[in-house]
Amino acid sequence: MPDLKVLLISTYELGRQPFGLASPAAWLRADGFQTTSLDLSRQSLDEEAVRTARLIAFYLPMHTATRIAVRALERVRTLNPSAHLCGFGLYAPVNSGLLRRLGVGTILGGEFEQGLLSLARRLEAGAPGPGLPQVEPEISLARQNFLVPYRGDLPPLEKYAHLTLPDDSTRVVGYTEASRGCKHLCRHCPIVPVYKGTFRIVQREVVLEDIRRQVAAGAQHITFGDPDFFNGVGHAMQIVEALHREHPGLSYDVTIKVEHLLKHAERLPALRETGCAFVTTAVESVDDDALRILDKGHTRADFIRLAGLMRGLGLFLVPTFVPFTPWTTLEGYEDLLATLIRLGLVEHVPPVQLTIRLLIPAGSRLLEVLPLHNASIGPFQQEALSYPWANSDRKVDRLQCDLEAMVQREAKASASRTTIFGEAWRLLQRAMNEDGDEALVPLPLVPPGPARVTIPFMTEPWYC
Repeated sequence: MPDLKVLLISTYELGRQPFGLASPAAWLRADGFQTTSLDLSRQSLDEEAVRTARLIAFYLPMHTATRIAVRALERVRTLNPSAHLCGFGLYAPVNSGLLRRLGVGTILGGEFEQGLLSLARRLEAGAPGPGLPQVEPEISLARQNFLVPYRGDLPPLEKYAHLTLPDDSTRVVGYTEASRGCKHLCRHCPIVPVYKGTFRIVQREVVLEDIRRQVAAGAQHITFGDPDFFNGVGHAMQIVEALHREHPGLSYDVTIKVEHLLKHAERLPALRETGCAFVTTAVESVDDDALRILDKGHTRADFIRLAGLMRGLGLFLVPTFVPFTPWTTLEGYEDLLATLIRLGLVEHVPPVQLTIRLLIPAGSRLLEVLPLHNASIGPFQQEALSYPWANSDRKVDRLQCDLEAMVQREAKASASRTTIFGEAWRLLQRAMNEDGDEALVPLPLVPPGPARVTIPFMTEPWYC
């Protein structure tokens, strides 16, 4: 039995119980290693677990998680300077320079479980801790035979985000992944620098057993965290059909590209019939020029067609956006809001999605085209983990800041989505009429906002 103690740390994963800890924990435990999983979004830093671990690995799946981890690393190094530090997940390899300067000795991106196991074996064999050179690839896209995730020492599902239904009841939410990576190369996507158009599946029986155990632990709804659930549409549909046969009362949600929803429209009734509560889709913009720059693979007309298709099927569509880019204009933002009104999607859009500002991480494909589109960006800022940029119209950047503050304020006051949308329209009109030359345009007709949203939604807003 190995003596090596491994501490796996997650800092933030959108209010979900982290698959990114549970999966490697299963691999390490199957090899006899002692693991402790710690989720700093729900728990305090366990100083005793830090002091006794020889390997401390931070899960870095997204921008926010990585920034929080950067702050936690100094505390961890102070508590245990002899431990070997590892950063693993999507944002680890693209920020390897910063992480290594902070004392991280091993960087693992892509399919990281095998790399973590290899590292633990080398440390157990007597290799020195902090100075151990890395031999595992920083990015591995090797196919893996997954194990059923180990969730035994994570906080219970009740501690994580819940699903709120239109009748104001709530459901306990579990989380799993049926695939990783993505076939597509959207220029702004942080998956692309790591996976480069590759995706990998988690074996069907592993996914189903993971769901089975989470249902036994109280899950009434499952979020599939796949970047695009329809990258492997046959694999995906087999899973939800089997899930529904075994757990007919269980609901779920998925994320699927506009392009894939239209391409596989014949599959959508089966999503509804197997318990899909809503489908999240990254629309990003209703401006065709911006969509081309982002290389999204769909057009404004495609989005409008999809909205009608989903409404006709009785499937809730949850569009997400990156409304603030170097090319955003006040008129373009007005068009976005007006389009959501016309499509009847005001209540479908989480308010935070009206405020999102384009993030340009290291390795982004946007760097290939930004100079061609008159985008003014500065040198990479390692502390911010991104390239800074400014809109040529300062009113646009000020509007984004004002919207962000307003949404945070109104959300704390439990304002409805329609109310917040109306406030966004008013802020926009004030920005457009800053010089006072024209009359403010009244908000186009919107049905009176209910006290609660009329579609299912998560209690923790979705953002990166």
